[in-house]
Amino acid sequence: MELGNIEKILEKYFEASTTVAEERTLREYFAQDSVAPHLERYRPMFNYFSIAKEEKYTKQVPLKPRVNYYKWLSVAAAVVLTFGLYFGKEYQERKQAEYAYQETKKAFELLAENFGRGTEKVAYLKEFDQAKEKIYNNN
Repeated sequence: MELGNIEKILEKYFEASTTVAEERTLREYFAQDSVAPHLERYRPMFNYFSIAKEEKYTKQVPLKPRVNYYKWLSVAAAVVLTFGLYFGKEYQERKQAEYAYQETKKAFELLAENFGRGTEKVAYLKEFDQAKEKIYNNN
């Protein structure tokens, strides 16, 4: 193999633009005994790639059975939504009832206050009636 050709392929390799055939050429070049001295530093890298390519993992990988949680997630979402709508409506009705109670309470307090003023005036009328009776009875 020409040294100039190997250097061009090596440049392309580091730019990540080589083909599979060119990479195979590089592996074969660095696997032989006669490598140019200035390219000797790349030999361990390509030798490692060749060795690593042959390695295989031999232990058994425990696989867990895959459970489809999406259907349960959708069921749970539907249940939460239903409860939210039901109790949200109930909560809204409770708030409206509480507001109506507070407004009615204010109205009754105002009525009681005005009624209290009216009873004070009636007390004066009773005194007036008693005074009038005394005057008419004495004559």
